Amino acid sequence: MFPVPDALVGERVDAALARMLGLSRSRCAELAGGGTVLINGVACGKSDRLSANDMIEVTIPEPEKKPTPVTDMAILYEDEDIVVVDKPVGVAAHTGPGWQGPTVLSNLEAAGYRITSYGPPERQGIVHRLDVGTSGAMMVAKSELAYTVMKRAFKERTIEKVYHAVVAGHLDPTSGTIDAPIARHPSREWRMAVIDGGKRAVTHYDTVELMALAQLTEIHLETGRTHQIRVHMAAVGHPCVGDTFYGADPTQAKRLGLTRQWLHAVRLGFAHPRTGMPMSVSSPYPGDLQAALEELRHPRADPLTKGRARMGPAAKR
Repeated sequence: MFPVPDALVGERVDAALARMLGLSRSRCAELAGGGTVLINGVACGKSDRLSANDMIEVTIPEPEKKPTPVTDMAILYEDEDIVVVDKPVGVAAHTGPGWQGPTVLSNLEAAGYRITSYGPPERQGIVHRLDVGTSGAMMVAKSELAYTVMKRAFKERTIEKVYHAVVAGHLDPTSGTIDAPIARHPSREWRMAVIDGGKRAVTHYDTVELMALAQLTEIHLETGRTHQIRVHMAAVGHPCVGDTFYGADPTQAKRLGLTRQWLHAVRLGFAHPRTGMPMSVSSPYPGDLQAALEELRHPRADPLTKGRARMGPAAKR
């Protein structure tokens, strides 16, 4: 507990603490918002003003244990402004409620990358995200310029986000658009669903390869709703293979050795935030998805599936 210096009388709590403690103003605002800053024994807000003879007491919580870095997270592209990582499955973009596992940001920090301080404290530098169970190309901003430009680009949907998904059965038509609103499921926690009145969600798809029991599909997102691809594919009766959370066959998932949905962010296309030059960064299929795809192409146990149909390169966009 300490008295308010005369020079800080009339200052906001967050600004005064930043000067007294040498912390960032945003960090001091968090402390005040968390109830750990007391003025004359009473919790205060970040915008409260200090008066003469006030006594301030500040409790700074112990920092949370940092998630374990992922040592094998590859870098697909990097320069002074951006870094595009090959996000593995089981890794979150950043920390959040209930998540204590590895994150993209913790791995970049452990590897010595400087990430911009722009953005909320727990997700500084994050301009877009991939689900924990989805792998592939993900961008993080290193510079303040890149954060501002790329955050706007993702919001305005000028980024080309291309995914590959293996879905159960065969989509009809083979190329098309799913335009169906998405919102949180009214009765099932953590699940999203196609619901009237939800946020507009648009998914464009093309068939890349047909197999007996599934198809490899290229997907372009016009919007970026939570679980959008998984929800849309399940809604039309063709859930992503392995996605038992959204109705995929668990027996098939087990046979293929999948513990997550067959869904991968294969490419990001964008204008560089500093130069404006067009860029494209691609991510190869990880081992578990490649192995499952090969098993679907050449099933070992069922000779009847050898009469499958396949589409060649002309089917690709």
